[in-house]
Amino acid sequence: MLQWISTLYGPFFDGSNWAAVIQSGSDWLVILSLAIIECLLSVDNAVVLAAQTQALPTKIQREKSLFYGIWGAYLFRFLIIGVGTFLINFWVIKIIGGLYLLYLAYSFFSKTKVVHTRRLANEKKKRRISLFWSVVIQIEMMDIISSVDSVLASLAISSNPVIVLLGGMIGIAAMRGVAEVIMRLMSKIPEIQPMAYILIIFIAIKLVISIPTINIEIPAPVFGVIVLVAVVITIIIHFVRKNRRSQYERDNHPGES
Repeated sequence: MLQWISTLYGPFFDGSNWAAVIQSGSDWLVILSLAIIECLLSVDNAVVLAAQTQALPTKIQREKSLFYGIWGAYLFRFLIIGVGTFLINFWVIKIIGGLYLLYLAYSFFSKTKVVHTRRLANEKKKRRISLFWSVVIQIEMMDIISSVDSVLASLAISSNPVIVLLGGMIGIAAMRGVAEVIMRLMSKIPEIQPMAYILIIFIAIKLVISIPTINIEIPAPVFGVIVLVAVVITIIIHFVRKNRRSQYERDNHPGES
């Protein structure tokens, strides 16, 4: 057992390996390439993370949950890279992840905000852990699910676990930045939250159809464009609705303008 663990994780603690990677310009080009791939593959994860954090009542808690999530992501990435050669057998994680995402979307659309808020208040006493840590755990679950595709893609480019780890760490940090941008948009444009859950349904389908039995892959750049288009359309809808409300108020309350 110890020999197996040493074989999997020994390269991470090889000082000469780290020195060779850090001093190699060509290795840094590979690392930056892996970071870009990580960002592309994690666009869907950023959408899910931003939607999950909206369950928290304050901006400080939402940002803090992402902070804890990023350190958990680094730990899981380290562990998953070590067993990367076995990840091909973990396709069942995609099924579990897809069903979990569909449950998130169902929970959001099947309850009004008032009902959802009351449900959270009623369950507060029953919950063994706080709402904050519940969200952090959900974030870590998504990190584990998203790590499968990212690590497999990275190991296909470089077999050096140090290179894969550095590329993943840079990519994860960048992806968290994307999630924070989406969070800020959600606070200013409420229509983005239901749009995010519609994308979550699409992400769930994307996960499930990528299993070996079905083997239909939606390229990460294509999905990135879909997310961008969805956000742009949602922003347009927001401003159209805002202008209509303003026009309605001017027409019905002309003396107040």
